[in-house]
This record gives sequence, structure tokens and C-alpha cells, in this order.
Amino acid sequence: MLEIKPRKTLFNPELRRRGIYVLPNLFTTAALFCGFFAIVQAISGSFEQAAVAIFVAMILDGLDGRVARMTRTQSAFGAEYDSLSDMVSFGVAPALVIYAWALKDMGRLGWIAAFIYCVGAALRLARFNTTLEVMDRRYFQGLPSPAAAALVTGFFWVMVDKSIAATDVRWFACVLVIFAGISMVSNVRFYSFKDINLRRSVPFIAVVAIALGFAVLSYDTPVALLGLFVAYGLSGYVLALTGMLRRKQTPPAGPLS
Repeated sequence: MLEIKPRKTLFNPELRRRGIYVLPNLFTTAALFCGFFAIVQAISGSFEQAAVAIFVAMILDGLDGRVARMTRTQSAFGAEYDSLSDMVSFGVAPALVIYAWALKDMGRLGWIAAFIYCVGAALRLARFNTTLEVMDRRYFQGLPSPAAAALVTGFFWVMVDKSIAATDVRWFACVLVIFAGISMVSNVRFYSFKDINLRRSVPFIAVVAIALGFAVLSYDTPVALLGLFVAYGLSGYVLALTGMLRRKQTPPAGPLS
């Protein structure tokens, strides 16, 4: 008997799965726009607006994945698109903005430092995509690119906000950019906060700490953000040093009698 195969139409679930989900990719596109907008603002000399755009891109980047999981609209296209958006917003944009603000007058060293950061972000994203299935969800291997971008961006945002000239801190900016770039490709582990369950009850002191955090953030946003990401950027090295000291203090196990 002749078998009649079902006709593939637009309502076929197999074809629908191959489509592009709009909602999570809207957030990714918005984050990409913020990264591009930061570059445009840096070219025109509006560095404070460039810093704000990069931090807004961080918020949008954190939302797109959560929206995709909540609405069950995850896709391979979305994952690849998110990585490309991250490269622009947290790799190219911070490197170009800090170069235009402080590093361009340092000659060859300035653009080399910016390139170290940029290639560090690219390698960090490539390694993250290839080790996603085998890595420990509780930790990131290397400093995440959004945190590295926040570290660099928060620094020059504070300097611009406090009217500190770029020429006075350009050597520190150079060291900070290189540190952020190397940290992204290092094997140092940074806590990912992915095992935190927001549905679980927390002590009252945690609520008070969150309220104080919002108060400090609203009082002086650039300084608060810089302090937060400086602490996070150093936390991985502190954990690595603590673990090294513990291993040295632990006596080796003797032979079994």
C-alpha cells in the first residue's frame, strides 16, 4: 500500500523548532545595541554615556538567558547569537572605550594592552562554549567577560565622574586592562552564583544587607559598582591562594600499617 507522508507545513512542530525565538533574542539584540552605542559614544567623547551603556548591556545579557529558560525558548541559534553579542558588548566595546579615553596617547603599548583585553574576551567566550557541558556550574573558569568589562568600565566611569584626567591614571588603566584580559583566560575559578535558589528562605540579615547595598548603589553608583567588581575580580585569586595554603598545611597521609 502506498504510504502517504504528512505534509510539512508552517504548523509542523519540527519546522517550528528550527525557527528563531523572538523574545530572548530581543534582549540579546538590545545588549548588542548597547555595546555598539558605547563605541559610538566613545568616538564622540561621551565616555560617561558609554559606561552606562555597557552596564545596561550587562543587565540585558543576564536577562536573555533567564527569559529563554522561563519561556522554554532556548535554541542553538540563541546561544551563538548571545556569544557574538557578548564579544561586542564585553570584548570590543570596553577595549575601544578605554583605548579612546586613556590608552591612545601611550602609543604602541596602549593598543597592545587593549588588544590583550579584546583577545582575552574572545578566548574566554570560546572556552566557555566548548567546556559548558563538563564545567562545574558553581564556578567560572577564568573571569567572566561581563565582570571583566564591568571592572574596566567601572574604573573609567569613576575617573570621569570625579573629573580625574585620563593622563594622570593612564598607566594604572593600562595595567588594569591587561589584568582583566589575562584573568579571563586564566584557570582561576570565580564563583558563578548559579547555585543560589531565590525561592529558598534567607536570614533577616540577608534582606538588610541587600537593602544597604541598594542604598550604597543609589548614593554613588560608579564607586559602588567599581568596588563590587574589584572585589569579585580579586575573589578568585583569594580563593586560589587560600586553597594553596590549605594544601601546604595539610600533612601528607602516612603509610598504612
